[in-house]
Amino acid sequence: MEYTHLGRTGLRVSRVVLGTMNFGPQTSEPDSHAIMDAAHAQGVNFFDTANVYGQSLGKGATEEIVGRFFAQGGGRREKTVLATKLYGDMTDYPNEGKLSALNIRHALDASLTRLQTDYIDLYQFHHVDRATPWEEIWQAIEVAVQQGKILYAGSSNFAGWHIAQAQEAAKTRHFTGLVSEQSIYNLIVRDVEREVLPAAQAYGLGVIPWSPLQGGLLAGVLDKEADGSRRRSRSDDELEKLRPQLEKYEAFAAELGHSPAELALAWLLHQPAVTAPITGPRTMNQLDTAIASVDITLDEDALGRLDEIFPGHKTAPEDYAW
Repeated sequence: MEYTHLGRTGLRVSRVVLGTMNFGPQTSEPDSHAIMDAAHAQGVNFFDTANVYGQSLGKGATEEIVGRFFAQGGGRREKTVLATKLYGDMTDYPNEGKLSALNIRHALDASLTRLQTDYIDLYQFHHVDRATPWEEIWQAIEVAVQQGKILYAGSSNFAGWHIAQAQEAAKTRHFTGLVSEQSIYNLIVRDVEREVLPAAQAYGLGVIPWSPLQGGLLAGVLDKEADGSRRRSRSDDELEKLRPQLEKYEAFAAELGHSPAELALAWLLHQPAVTAPITGPRTMNQLDTAIASVDITLDEDALGRLDEIFPGHKTAPEDYAW
């Protein structure tokens, strides 16, 4: 496994993030624990979750599964750079969501209880809260840092100007501010190249892409369709729209000798500011695929070919103006 610093911090994290959103609803607790153990065994030290994960099992269920994994001991917590998130409403109570100082306090304590730990390495804002001023947010986070409950703060689904706004507010308080941004980013969805990636680079944030396989469309969807193993999903309409590009993509992956999923993850690892993509394995094989991508080197010709198949964006304003 390769490691890199998370943004401008001294924290070293694996170049694969183990996403846990499927743990519980899609993957049983024993299998989830086995996947986490296997990730550790192969050098993955960066785990990502969120307080709202759990779906049919109820919000918080995934954090509880991760917490029971840590409770087994054996250095499981100590080996893990643990990231979780807050923002989504946990109950109907009006202050059980968003980024008020009150919810930051309540949500953090609740996550610590579910995760059976006394601190979070990376506490992330799952979405921008346009109603809460940054002075309030940063004061609450500073208190949590002073209490030893969190070490770093990160964002998720922020626009470039949100990152700038957050960092400039933190600067006035002589506070570290954000160290990472978690955005949707993959060969198909490349909007963050306009402003989010440049903002992250300018302010020293590590970028943690979510949905790196675009709901499975970049994981060999046409091959699975041909052999009858593909499950129907909400991406069916998108599949038909992208079919000509995906045909070229899967053929190119075969030409390079990699699976489509490996190639999609490897491409992300070659992009500026990207720390590590989040892989959300339902099975051990999917974890192995993600880890294999770290060892893939793509030359300029291969990267250029991928840009031809899935064109990206220039940095703003050149992307849409002179």
